This record gives sequence, C-alpha cells and structure tokens, in this order.
Amino acid sequence: MQYRVRHITKYAYGAPVSLCYNMAHLLPRDTEHQRCLNQKVRIYPLPVYQNENTDYFGNQTFYFSIQEAHKKLEIDVTCDFDITPIDLDAYRAKSITSCGQLRAFMQSPRTEAEHLAKEYLLDSPQIRRSEDLRNYAKEIFSDEKNVLKATLEFTHKLFSEFTFDPNTTTVATPLEQVLAQRSGVCQDFAHLAIGCLRSVGLPARYMSGYLETLPPPGQEKLIGVDASHAWFAIFLPELGWVEFDPTNDLMPSDQHIVTAWGRDYADVTPLQGVIFEGGGSQQMSVSVDVRRL
Repeated sequence: MQYRVRHITKYAYGAPVSLCYNMAHLLPRDTEHQRCLNQKVRIYPLPVYQNENTDYFGNQTFYFSIQEAHKKLEIDVTCDFDITPIDLDAYRAKSITSCGQLRAFMQSPRTEAEHLAKEYLLDSPQIRRSEDLRNYAKEIFSDEKNVLKATLEFTHKLFSEFTFDPNTTTVATPLEQVLAQRSGVCQDFAHLAIGCLRSVGLPARYMSGYLETLPPPGQEKLIGVDASHAWFAIFLPELGWVEFDPTNDLMPSDQHIVTAWGRDYADVTPLQGVIFEGGGSQQMSVSVDVRRL
C-alpha cells in the first residue's frame, strides 16, 4: 500500500520573532515494513541554515534556523511511503517467549538486540516506573503467560477501560493522573502502556507517526483532518520489536506510518526549538492529511 502524508504546522506570534532555531522529527524513516519513496520540506520564511541528520535512535531529524524578523512560521512536509502489510498470524505463530523468560533475558542479555533493549526498561523524561503502574498490569503479565498474548490482552484492557478525551490531559499530565481519571489521548495511552510494561520488567518503546483514517461509508474524506498518532512496541527475542495500538485495540499492519521512535514523546517531539522575542504569545495549528496513492 502506498500513502502520501502531508503535515503542515503553522505558528502565529504576538510580535515579530527576530531569530529561531528548530529541530523537527517529521521526516520518515525506513523500517522492515516501510520504505520512503520521496520527501519534500517547505519552510516559510526561508531558513538561512538547514540540515538533515540522524539522532541517537536512528530517526531522521531536520534542523533549521531563521534569522529574519517574522510573525508567522510555516513548516510543510510531504512524504510518500510504501507499506508492506505485516503478517500478524505469523507473529502469533512464532511467539514463544513467556513473560518470565523475557524478564530473565533482560537481566542476563544473550544477544546484542537484548542488550540494546535493556535501555527501554529504564525511566525516561516522561515515563517513571511506579508501584501503581505495576499493580495495574502485573496479573496480566504473570511469568507463565506468552508475552505477545499478554500484551494483546493488556492492549484490550486499556482500550476497554479508558476513554479518548482530548480535553482531560496535556503533554505534561502525569501517568498517575491518567491512570486515576481513565481518560486521555493516544500519547497518554502509549505512555501508560510503556510505564506499566517497564514497571513489570518488560522493555517497551514509544512509536510516533500517522494513522490512516477513513470517512464513514458514502462520505468523502476531508483534507487535513488526520493527526499525528502514538502507539508502543515491546521487544521479543524471536520477533524483534512488535507494535500495539491501545487507542484502537489492534496490532498495526499497513495503516500505521512510522516517523520516529524513542523512550517517550520527549525523544521524538514533532517540532521543538527556541525563539527570541515574539511578544510572549503564540498560536499553533496543525493540519495532517494521510491519503492512499
């Protein structure tokens, strides 16, 4: 399946910004099941400096600097992807590791992949392990349970017990509050799942990207109504990193497009930077469109 993703971010400032430095995680990355066919970045005003690089996690980053006064900033990124569907039945057939075995492997890694996965057991800027998170998940991830089956069960638990509500959280809402109020958005659900998995001794990482959304039958798809999406992945020695989407209660196959992954949202923020002046106020709008080619 081939997709075109267009992601437009606009800023309007209360007063002219004299100088800004920015870093974006908006460029695609190639994976085992995903290949970027082409990409185009347009920025207004034109940057005086721009450069592409790769971060610690292997994600593509885009740096740019604007050194002229401006009251508006627009970043327009268009990428084409080719997605190969994941054979989820094959994943289930090959999954043999139990939760107890995976915990033991993480204590005494045998392979390079297991050594690298240990990093995703640790606390990160926005995810802290806790007893509350452990208690919420420990029964599902008992030693004898198959990891993949247990994670599917846990994904369904989050989907069933939490309500999607963008008005109840911000990017800084603590996991304990999300757990208590049982509501949030995809980022919260991904963070909560990762925090629970790490709290029971299993490695998990944050996935950032896009999800194709389809209009109701008979209605035309509107432009710009899609959004960035977040989900999580857990490491299995026999399969590598396997992805789960608790917001939609499924394992991603060919409708999830990956832009970046890391320990949590702080590692892969779509756009971050520093501005000088600007009047102390700003308004941001984001438009995302995911279309099949």
